[in-house]
Formats: sequence, C-alpha cells, structure tokens
Amino acid sequence: MLSKDALDTLFTNARTHNAWLDKPVTDAQLQEIYDLMKWGSTSANCSPARIVFVRSDAEKQKLLGCVSQGNFEKTKTAPVTAIIGMDMEFFEKLPQLFPHADARSWFAGNQANIDATAFRNSSLQGAYFMLAARAVGLDCGPMSGFDADKLNAVFFAGTTVKVNFICNLGYGDAQQLFPRSPRLSFDEACKIV
Repeated sequence: MLSKDALDTLFTNARTHNAWLDKPVTDAQLQEIYDLMKWGSTSANCSPARIVFVRSDAEKQKLLGCVSQGNFEKTKTAPVTAIIGMDMEFFEKLPQLFPHADARSWFAGNQANIDATAFRNSSLQGAYFMLAARAVGLDCGPMSGFDADKLNAVFFAGTTVKVNFICNLGYGDAQQLFPRSPRLSFDEACKIV
C-alpha cells in the first residue's frame, strides 16, 4: 500500500490548477512523466495516446489561437501545455505491442471499434499522464474548451492523430485555487451487486 503522503499527492490533495508559478518544467521531467505513464494498462496494450508538449513562445501562440477565452490566460501562463492526442491508426502498432495475437485484424476496417478504442484508451492514458505528472512533483490543469478541428489542423496536420484533451503542467499557485468542489459519496456513485 502507498503511504498516506503518496495518496495525498496523487489524489486527496491534488487539485486542478489555473494559475502557475514562474518556474520551468524540464525536458527530463517530461521524459519521466512519459516513462511512467506508458506502463499504465490499455486494452490489448494498444497505447493510442500521442503527446505534443507545447512550451516555446511560437508554438504557445498557435495553441492560444485554438483555446476558448476561459482557458486563454491559464494556458498562456502555464510553463508547458500537453496536447493529449489519440492515434486513429494505433492498430498498426499492435504487431509490435501485442505480438501474441493478430490484434490488428480486430480493428482494421472497423471504424466504430477504432474510434471507441482510441478515445477510451487515450483517455485512460491521459489519466495516467496526470498521475505521473503529480508523482514527479508537478501540478496539472486538464481542459476541454478548445476548437478540436483547429487544434488538429495546427498540431496534427498530415498525421493520423486527433486531439483528445489538453493539460497544462507546471507548479501551481496554490494561493489562487478555487475552494474545493464536492464529490459524490460512495452510495451516490457506486453499487455493489
């Protein structure tokens, strides 16, 4: 079992940040996040997530043209914004990632299965991404609130990748957090049958 401190870091005390301290995120930290998150389970080890880390001023300006007004300032001031994408041809990597079965044939030509699997599993990987970021000492600000078509055209043109969601990364300014929102109780959200 993880220590209470570790559980607090990953879950209990973790917050969605909207304001950031002026402290850089290193390449080594971004590599460490990926090297942790990649071990999270996905169906048939399909691993469809693809990530673009936006840090440079020029690329950040392009990204800002894709986000909603409500997400503009927090994205502008975040040291890094991760675009969590999903490779819509993830199944082409299955001979490498799931070599003990012909898993590629489960998807090739079945667009509904491709779409559902890419979205479901890149979302899982996005959650692993946030846990990994917290584990290496960073804070997260996951968001919807962007023009997906525009973002895909800017960052994924000519590829088989589409955006799932975006996530700001850095050292959050705890002084600017909103009060913690409530959560549903076990009995409201769960049933044991």
